[in-house]
Amino acid sequence: VQLVESGGGSVQPGGSLRLSCAASGDISSIYVMGWYRQAPGKLRELVAVIDGGGRINFAASVKGRFTISSDNDKNTWSLQMTRVKPEDTAAYYCHAEAEAGGGGGPAWYWGQGTQVTVSS
Repeated sequence: VQLVESGGGSVQPGGSLRLSCAASGDISSIYVMGWYRQAPGKLRELVAVIDGGGRINFAASVKGRFTISSDNDKNTWSLQMTRVKPEDTAAYYCHAEAEAGGGGGPAWYWGQGTQVTVSS
C-alpha cells in the first residue's frame, strides 16, 4: 500500500490550502483515512481522520477550520484547511489504516509528508 500526497506549500495567515492523498497498490480494505502533522521539536499529532462509516475525528485545534473528505471508490481523501494560523505550520502526513491484498490484518501506512508553512 502506497500513499502519495499532493498540495502543501506556503500560505498567509487566514488563507486556505488543500492537501490530497491517493492510496495505491494491492489494497483489500481501507478502514481509516486521515492526516497527521509534526512540527519541529514536537511529536506527530492527529489532525483529522475519517473511517469507512464516515465518522470523523478532528484535533481540537483545527475543529471548525479544517474539513476532511474521502472518495472511498477511488481511495483518495483530502484535507481542506481554512483560516490557517502560524501554529498550523508543520509537515503533514497522509495516513491510512488498511489491509493489503495479501492479508495479514490491518496496518498503518504513511505518506512521505508535505510541508505546510503559514507565515506573512
